[in-house]
Amino acid sequence: MKVPLLDLKPQYHSLKKELDEAVIRVAESQYFIMGPELTSMEKAFCDYLGCKHAIGVSSGTDALLLALMAIDLKPGDEVIVPTYSFFATAGVVSRLNATPVLTDSDPLTFNMDPGDFERKITKRTKAVIPVHLFGQSAEMEMIIEIAKAHKLMVIEDAAQAIGTQFKDGRFVGTIGDIGCFSFFPSKNLGCYGDGGLITTNDDALAKKLVIKRVHGAEPKYYHKVIGGNFRLDALQAAVIKVKLPHLDKWSAKRRKNAELYNKLFVSSNLSEAPGKTSFDNNNKVLLPKAVYENSGQKNHHIYNQYIIRVEKRDELRDFLTKNEIGTEIYYPVPFHLQECFSDLNYKKGDFPVSEFSANTSLALPIYPELSDEQIEYVVKTIHNFFS
Repeated sequence: MKVPLLDLKPQYHSLKKELDEAVIRVAESQYFIMGPELTSMEKAFCDYLGCKHAIGVSSGTDALLLALMAIDLKPGDEVIVPTYSFFATAGVVSRLNATPVLTDSDPLTFNMDPGDFERKITKRTKAVIPVHLFGQSAEMEMIIEIAKAHKLMVIEDAAQAIGTQFKDGRFVGTIGDIGCFSFFPSKNLGCYGDGGLITTNDDALAKKLVIKRVHGAEPKYYHKVIGGNFRLDALQAAVIKVKLPHLDKWSAKRRKNAELYNKLFVSSNLSEAPGKTSFDNNNKVLLPKAVYENSGQKNHHIYNQYIIRVEKRDELRDFLTKNEIGTEIYYPVPFHLQECFSDLNYKKGDFPVSEFSANTSLALPIYPELSDEQIEYVVKTIHNFFS
């Protein structure tokens, strides 16, 4: 049996008529950059997320970059980010010649450790970027409280968490000053290329973001500030608008798949329960914990990835590949051990929780169209590996 890490074709075929019509509509309009398709998409996100402003941009990375430009980040400023995340979270800070200051992760959620965030604040700290990694919210209540006490801007990296709710019901990306999302095709809500979104409830910030999205021009060809080319194509906006009404249904199916994985791993005696953080004979596979599961919020976790941790991760991955099961490693090298950040003077051992995750984490197939039989095959194959 083949089980790919992700197969987007079933999703396309389920929406083929609507998606094809949207693509043809854009082609017939010959209006390819921003325009009415984008305006319509942005309004749909304001309604869905409950925010005042939603601004379509060229990618999730550009969303983060533009957000930092909008808060006037300058050389010498520091931005606190987790060391365990997709590269863009720290990369955008360095691109603006500011300094990323790294934190360790929470062992249960993979997200930023709020205590470590507070310890890393200095007089040069300008902002913090909590990441809602793998589809579960960071501990935003504590992060916001700490940031307010030190007058720091909060930019949420919600690239993997579109539609995720914090325990109080608020959608991630609407809790801090600015939220940043990605529509990369493999995301829970993906477009036909690169695309992203910025959200804010601050009118002044929204105006800066909109102006800087088009090279800082207002009106066209008149520039009081420097921005960039962060525009979103009309095609991507049209595709996302078609898919958005189905997002909650897809997230629910991912949660159902995660629940089946958890049940099967426990019944196979590979794990005692989700949320264990150390290996022993009863916990050869460490399962992800949905920490806000009892909050009453339906989208407490959207499982952009379903991440297990195993001691012989690379050997298991090879075994699964031979058995035609797709996997991925998110992420094998934390920022403090990346060559490009060697000037930050971190060393191996500085962030033990993140290093543990980087050495043991493995993403299994979790996309909505997976069958129960495919999930059963994945768990059975992993059981065979340990046998």
